[in-house]
Amino acid sequence: MRSWLRAVIEIAFIIFLFYSNLLMGEFVRSRGAAKSLGDAVADIFTGANFAIALVSACIGYVGFEFLRRRL
Repeated sequence: MRSWLRAVIEIAFIIFLFYSNLLMGEFVRSRGAAKSLGDAVADIFTGANFAIALVSACIGYVGFEFLRRRL
């Protein structure tokens, strides 16, 4: 149970980092145009982005667990 909880927390944190990076990119890309936070959030929360974030987070978790046990 404890290892599953740790996995969920680590995967959720990686997804958080993914979305925060996307959000920063939306504001950099708009270059000061009148884009609100709501517009940027609507642009980044899509099904495709969530699938990419979930797959990347799982791969990242497996990679870090491998390194954790190896070192």
